[in-house]
Amino acid sequence: MELYFTRHGRTEWNQALRFQGREGDSPLLPESYEEIARLGKHLSEIPFVRIYASPQKRAKDTAMGIQRYLKVPAEIIYSDDLREIGMGDLEGASIMEAHHIYGETLDALRYAPNRYDPSAFGGEPYEAMLARGKKLILEAAEKEQGPLLFVSHGATLTGCIQTLAGASVANARKMGGLGNNTLSILKMNPTKELPFTLKLWNDDRHLSK
Repeated sequence: MELYFTRHGRTEWNQALRFQGREGDSPLLPESYEEIARLGKHLSEIPFVRIYASPQKRAKDTAMGIQRYLKVPAEIIYSDDLREIGMGDLEGASIMEAHHIYGETLDALRYAPNRYDPSAFGGEPYEAMLARGKKLILEAAEKEQGPLLFVSHGATLTGCIQTLAGASVANARKMGGLGNNTLSILKMNPTKELPFTLKLWNDDRHLSK
């Protein structure tokens, strides 16, 4: 069985370089809907059993946009477990301004999440985000009998996908983060020690068609 993953479309706060996090949100940019349509058309032939999505508006709108193009109808299940990592007091703040104060901490989130400690601004620990996200993904994979699509957020998906494919928390960002509306795929390995193989990572070829 294969699990498909995509990050939501680009938003106004993405463009303005502001943290969105677990509670913050902003509208999708007008051009994002065209990219969502391209991804939906790219996935239209996949007979997804279910779509699992974050309930945050940017992910919800992305999931519904993809759903419109699927030839086999797929129900969307929304789960708080797929929300973005919580950034605490930094949600809505300028990334550049926050970096001046918490540069070492924010660099750890981006490059070495095993050393990330967000307590200074009330953020969510990286391990807590991984625990909720991976729990949802593994339970869905065990329950469903066919391909699944997960629509979520950059930090959450990057960490979950990479560690499910066998990366340590320290190496969860070694391949970089996910672009908006890109596609990644995990393939289940029922007879191997690791539950999944990373079949596709951060693919954006469909966006340029």
